[in-house]
Amino acid sequence: MKPTRTWVLIADGARARILENDGPNHGLTAIEGLEFEGDHSATHDLVPDREGRSFSSHGHGRSAIDARSDPHRDLKAKFADRLADVLAQRLEQKSYDRLIIVASPVTLGDLRTAISAQVRALVVGEVAQDLTKIPNDEVAGHLKNVLIA
Repeated sequence: MKPTRTWVLIADGARARILENDGPNHGLTAIEGLEFEGDHSATHDLVPDREGRSFSSHGHGRSAIDARSDPHRDLKAKFADRLADVLAQRLEQKSYDRLIIVASPVTLGDLRTAISAQVRALVVGEVAQDLTKIPNDEVAGHLKNVLIA
């Protein structure tokens, strides 16, 4: 009988990696090529020096146009979209059977929005915690309740 391959996606808004568990008491192993880095650009590199200006519809004055989005927030959402695309592609290749998502709360929300219904059907656990800086050999200890499910 083929072992059930459970992938564990560990992510925050700019870093992610995928670990694999192939059965009880087998621990987690890193999957080569499945570590990701998002854009870490500084704010001044993401937005113009000055906001645009527009003419007022009343009178002759001009006023500044407020930026309507947070560029860092947009980058984090795009990073979640990128991760969702990878998960969908690897699902088509039948690379995993189950998925556990471990991510900072905001990133977890972004991933919930971004992943496809097919990927969502394989999610067996979610942990709203940032474990991106935890070494791979210590991650399983943080996920005891989720890995045994």
